[in-house]
Amino acid sequence: MASINYIKIHLLTTMKKLFVIACSSIVCIPHLLAQQDTINKITYLQEVIITGVQSATDKQKFPMAVSILNQKDFLQNSATNIIDAIVNIPGVSQITIGPAISKPIVRGLGYNRVVVMNDGIRQEGQQWGDEFGIEIDEYTVLRAEVLKGPASLRYGSDAMAGVINLLPQSFVSAGKTAGKFTTNYQTNNGLLAGNFNLGGNHKGFVWNVNYTYKAAHAYKNKYDDYVWNSNYGEKNFKTIIGEQKRWGFTTLTLSMFNLKLGIIEGARDEKSGAFTKNIITHDGTSDSAVIVSKEELLCYIDYKVIHQHVRHYKAVWDNSVALGNALLGLKIGYQQNHRQEANDITLGDVYNFDFLQQTINYDLSYSLAEINNLKVSFGVNGMGQTFKNKGTSFLFPEYKSFDVGIYSLAEKTIKKLTISGGVRFDNRHFKGDDLFIGPTGKRLSGPAADATQQFVAYTSNFSGFSGSFGATYDFSKMVYGKLNAARAYRAPNVAESGSNGIHDGTPFYEIGDPNLKPENSLQFDATIGLHSATITTEATFFSNKINNYIFPVKLASVFGGDSLREAASTFKFVAGDAILTGGEIIVNYHPQAVKWLHWENAFSFINAIQKNQGDSTKYLPYTPPNKLQSKLLFLFNCSNECIKNGYLNIGMDHFFKQNKVFYKSNTETVTPEYSLLNIGVGAEFFAKKKQVVSIYLLASNLADVAYQSNMSRLKYSDINNATGRIGVFNMGRNISIKLTFPLEFGK
Repeated sequence: MASINYIKIHLLTTMKKLFVIACSSIVCIPHLLAQQDTINKITYLQEVIITGVQSATDKQKFPMAVSILNQKDFLQNSATNIIDAIVNIPGVSQITIGPAISKPIVRGLGYNRVVVMNDGIRQEGQQWGDEFGIEIDEYTVLRAEVLKGPASLRYGSDAMAGVINLLPQSFVSAGKTAGKFTTNYQTNNGLLAGNFNLGGNHKGFVWNVNYTYKAAHAYKNKYDDYVWNSNYGEKNFKTIIGEQKRWGFTTLTLSMFNLKLGIIEGARDEKSGAFTKNIITHDGTSDSAVIVSKEELLCYIDYKVIHQHVRHYKAVWDNSVALGNALLGLKIGYQQNHRQEANDITLGDVYNFDFLQQTINYDLSYSLAEINNLKVSFGVNGMGQTFKNKGTSFLFPEYKSFDVGIYSLAEKTIKKLTISGGVRFDNRHFKGDDLFIGPTGKRLSGPAADATQQFVAYTSNFSGFSGSFGATYDFSKMVYGKLNAARAYRAPNVAESGSNGIHDGTPFYEIGDPNLKPENSLQFDATIGLHSATITTEATFFSNKINNYIFPVKLASVFGGDSLREAASTFKFVAGDAILTGGEIIVNYHPQAVKWLHWENAFSFINAIQKNQGDSTKYLPYTPPNKLQSKLLFLFNCSNECIKNGYLNIGMDHFFKQNKVFYKSNTETVTPEYSLLNIGVGAEFFAKKKQVVSIYLLASNLADVAYQSNMSRLKYSDINNATGRIGVFNMGRNISIKLTFPLEFGK
């Protein structure tokens, strides 16, 4: 602890000095702006995407909505995890349980309806759970492409809402060894983060190494003060080695993600409203609650029994071979996700939930040579998966599954018109196993006279067709339009089909249904866009009809109130037909007469209903509210080139009231509207024409607004009897200070 405090004090002292330098530079902005010939210009070039297509494609020629974030966007925000870093994209939001756990939501759909791609394969980390985040180190991501809309055509089951493709850092130029060291401190939860990255490229042999360390104590807000057990720590490692030649490339990626975090329960003292923790009584057989001390709230690395430990190991072999003008691709991946939760203090530091999931990914593709602006490709991909329960409590059955999908894609450009589409067939074989529990709660090898059968074995075979057809048309050099229709398919996951137990971290008792049918959807998208030197605007509207939409419903007791099992509210997975409609409107103004000024605006909206239902069950649960984003961006450089790519941005994110909720049995409550003010400033600093350091400062939630996101599961934790407020609030004011030091060796 003493060493961490020393590092923290030393880091703060250094950052304060750099902050003074940055502020003194910003004071000179009027002078810098006068040097308009040296001001860094933002050029709105056509962006190229690789997500969901057979080869790199002009974003404007792709019929579906795609948003892109580059590395500078990641550096300029104060995200605490990779999903938190992309939620500024219109139409994207997140389910959160504190700052360490975030799950992506795209146009109102999440969990297994969003495929996250990383290192070229789909990330598989038991993503069906509320408190199961995405095991990816954001410092290793160079670029994020978010495809909004059904993408089962290329990625198979689960890509019903879209795809988040996280692209790794690129290799350095030939003959060089280069990298950077990045450090980040955040004031709200004392986050200390550092990343070391170094890579080389020598005669076609390429390599890259990343190591990341994070540690944070409890976060704070105006109503709850410091939130007990919201501390966390990460240690991540990733390396890539490979060959790049004229014939193509082959690379091997090895990574390890290691996260340990407290589980926020929200229990409070009846009188003071202070957070409490459980301790073992003197007899060692029961527990009692005591108030948490300030020292414990500010502790970095002391994880009490109520905590989670997540480790994700991954190996990916990626190959691309040129066969004349054609291209053959092969990817093979292995992932091991080990998730442990210790929730019962009477057992000591014993993991009652201990889930081990192993996945083999495979992807074989072949792209034909382009002829007369016609691109055609086809392939086969899928995965095999096993899941084991190694703990003392059982929520999901052990299972084995195997997916296989065959697809074909085509794209044709005829002057100003580009049409694209394809077809795919998927099959998933799923086998859940029996589980028998003895009188003491321990698992048995088979049936016995005094045993309880926790899970009943079942086998499912799911098949589905996916398809899409879309077109883009350039009405002029500035105006374009897009239309797309897509059918998607998703097989039920193990939680929906087989769960039967209490999830202490939630805490809910969940019941699955092995007879659930696959979801299938039909979505239509329409886009109109304007791309000029002064204004960039795009409006996209969608309608998504989903048959057999699966979601959990709280069960009511025959005696009134909630149905309780093991003292927890009981939820059962059911299915119905749903319709989601909405869109995103983006308007960016960058006047040519004032090149240093940019005004960026975005509005995203969604309406999600279940067909043939009454008022209390009409709306689908946990739908993101409408959101309005607006940001003013000022750019500057120093006339003597000591400061480059300087910026100052002032942004406001307004979240509208969400009263379209699932009212039945108080499953969901109304969320009031709120606005968050964010201010950021940064620049690259040079000495003797060589970059020395980049500084990025961001004050998020500057007004220290106390709010609860509609998508936060902490909104439904215990009541604070001292104030009458229910649940735990989101993070308050937070100032992030990020420094990046470039490293370069060789010519």
